Amino acid sequence: MNNKRPFLLALLLLACTIAHAQCAVENTAFQSGERLDYELYFNWKFVWMHAGRASLTTTATQATDGSEAYQSRLVTSTSGLVDKHFVMRDTLQSVVSHDLVPLYYKKAANEGGKYYVDQVWYTYPSGTVHLRQQYLNRRGETSHTTTDRRDCIYDMLSMMLRARSYKASDFALGQKLVFPMADGRSVDDVTLVYRGRKNFKMKSTGVTYRCLIFSFVEYEKKKEKEIITFYISDDDNHMPVRLDLFLKFGTAKAYLKKATGLRNPCTSIVE
Repeated sequence: MNNKRPFLLALLLLACTIAHAQCAVENTAFQSGERLDYELYFNWKFVWMHAGRASLTTTATQATDGSEAYQSRLVTSTSGLVDKHFVMRDTLQSVVSHDLVPLYYKKAANEGGKYYVDQVWYTYPSGTVHLRQQYLNRRGETSHTTTDRRDCIYDMLSMMLRARSYKASDFALGQKLVFPMADGRSVDDVTLVYRGRKNFKMKSTGVTYRCLIFSFVEYEKKKEKEIITFYISDDDNHMPVRLDLFLKFGTAKAYLKKATGLRNPCTSIVE
């Protein structure tokens, strides 16, 4: 038995490596130290008004096994007049390996007085993807679930990080990619749709970028429901320069105001 143990451990390690490798892609778009700052606008009774700020930061961290990883945080906060009608304080956190394999996800949200926390822990045993999921509701009640699948699973933030390394030449207009997306309670199939290329002027700075457009959509009774559309710069950074968020109370838009720590030259600015 003892002689077989190293062999069995090697097989187990190989299986974990295979599952991990299946979900791995090369990161060509971002690096540790990147910070993107946004101005947030809400559509309030057909009027667009400044509503707050958001930031997306990426820093170096370590995975639980000690390997190098990235931690990205998307923080959104309303302010001013909007806070009197609808408070939003959201923090999304994602830890991914250097080859963009999801390792951990957390969303702590206060949206209109509804507070909840989603958490997902990813592991890759025996050629599968294993999720440990946790959801904390506004009453302080915690629920737990687990999910095992053989296909790669993402969350909202890790999928956006992965999409930044997509090559537009690989997509046809309207092309759809279906993939499973996790939160603290479930795993649901979400569709990523490539909408094409277009130039967009930032409301906050007046800078115009060439953009690639992608949308997350769900289907209810075969009817398409848009969740979020993000516009990424048509250069090697593929940084999100505009986010359209379709919320229960209306639409919010985030426009890039400042970008620092970029990995590549920003060649998508239209002169």
